[in-house]
This record gives sequence, C-alpha cells and structure tokens, in this order.
Amino acid sequence: MSEFEPYRERPARVPGAALWTRTAEGGEYRILPDGCMDLLLMDDELIIAGPDSRAWVGSAEAGTKYAGIRFAPGTAPRFLGVPARELLNKRVPLSDLWSPARSRRLADQVRSAAVPALALEQVVAGLAEEPPDRLITQVLRAVRSGMLRGGAGVLSLAGSVGLSERQLHRRCLNAFGYGPKMLDRVLRMNVALDHARTGIALADVAVLTGYADQAHLTRDVKALTGLPPRILLS
Repeated sequence: MSEFEPYRERPARVPGAALWTRTAEGGEYRILPDGCMDLLLMDDELIIAGPDSRAWVGSAEAGTKYAGIRFAPGTAPRFLGVPARELLNKRVPLSDLWSPARSRRLADQVRSAAVPALALEQVVAGLAEEPPDRLITQVLRAVRSGMLRGGAGVLSLAGSVGLSERQLHRRCLNAFGYGPKMLDRVLRMNVALDHARTGIALADVAVLTGYADQAHLTRDVKALTGLPPRILLS
C-alpha cells in the first residue's frame, strides 16, 4: 500500500460543504478556480484558502498531510467572519485574521484530535453566527440557469433582488470574492470540465455549457487555469 493517501472527500455537516483529506506525493500541484473557499490544516497550521480567479500553482513536500473543509460558493464568510474579497487569490494563516487567542484555541483543538478532519468539521459547524444570506442562493440560481450570459443579465438579476448593479456587485464581492459575471465564468468552466472528463468531445461540451464554440471554451479555460483543456485533462 502506498504511504501517500489519495485525495478523499465526503459531505460535511456544514450544509453544502465537503470534508477532505490528502497526503501529498510531492512536487507541484495546480488548484483550479471553483468559487469555493477552504479552511485547512497543513503542517499543523490552519490556513484559509480564498477564492481563486486563476489557477493556484504551489508545491508540497512528499508526505505533507492536509485536512480541510471546502465551503460552498458564497458561504465561507458567514463562518469565518472575513469578506471573500479580502482573500481573493490568497492563502492566509487563520492567525492573521482572527485574534491570536481564538485562532490558537481552534488550532489546538484540531491538531490534538485523533482525527483532525473530524475535529475541524465539528469546530466549523459551530462557528456560524448569522443566518444564511438568501442573496447567495438567488445569485447561484441565476448563474446556473445561464441568466447572466445575456447583455442585460446582471441588470435583470439586480432588479429581481431589489438592488442596483453596483450594490449587487459589492454584495457578490463580499460573498464570493468576485462579481456575478466572473462567478459565472468560473462555475461554467467547472461544469464544462466535468463534462469533458466523461469523454464528451470539447465541441459538444461547448454547446452543452453555453460557450459560443470550442475556441471560446478553450480560451476561457486557458485564461482561468493557465492551460488549454486538452493539456489540462490529459
């Protein structure tokens, strides 16, 4: 049996979140933008991984262990108390964002547990102090329906939730880390890549996911991940 535990995840107690673990094989890794934020334990330090607008490329020594909880798009700020916009394309120690005493208590609780991932899940489940923001659900529904891809999509969404475009953009930055149009690009790309991983031809994937054509899909994937889809999926 390999000493390197493959990536594993399961639904967490936090609605919409996933609990995951991994032991690195060593070398470079690439994390694609997905609209999510993570709280993870890495080398005994709690780190917040903010939302990405481009692929995050890093490296880890072989044997580095990770345990994390991945929040659904728009939900992490309610648990962590930090606007997503402040963490865009960043990896930040929790101790830089919370008081030293509070972050140390949480880190000690997770590090000392027999199964750190389960302790992390338990701690996070008790963090939320505010009710869910209904706007998040409305924005995600609009994005997934393709509503924002028309010329007046954002204006229509803003009107439907009783906000100006500027107010909607600001609320989205705080919740997701980027505005509704960028959120649409990121989530659509992930749906397209999921289709492509099943063996569907890229031209057909482009049609299924609302791109103008395969070239449009390729350009957007490369802009967001740094690699064209054929190389990314190889």
